[in-house]
Amino acid sequence: MSDEARWREQRREAIQAHADALARKQAAETQRARALVAEFVAAMRSAGIEPGPLRARAGEGAVTYRTGLRGWYVRRNRAMAVGEDGAFYLLDVPRSAAARLAGVRVAPSDPPLQVGVGARDGESMPLERLLRQRLEAGSDF
Repeated sequence: MSDEARWREQRREAIQAHADALARKQAAETQRARALVAEFVAAMRSAGIEPGPLRARAGEGAVTYRTGLRGWYVRRNRAMAVGEDGAFYLLDVPRSAAARLAGVRVAPSDPPLQVGVGARDGESMPLERLLRQRLEAGSDF
């Protein structure tokens, strides 16, 4: 094997090792975030805060669609929610005339440990703090 081929193989192995480490880190963060969400659902139930119907929204407008889901919104703009099933939902969907009649299906997302990364200043916060604030707001959210 030539020096160049050996170098390429070492680079490929280094890149793969880096990708594997990143995947392990992301999986661990997702597992921790799911545990926080499960704790939140249990805390909401023990506090007697009943889940309500969740509606998806089309952009920043007032248009919303039925989802068939029940849970608790965790942001005041109703873009994120935790379902009574313990899943984390992002509730922004594209506009659709058919969805106004039939509703939409929203798939659960992996919850992030840091919510709002890449958003405007002040919109990013740890998931744990967001869920605690929602719990403390009670039924007045």
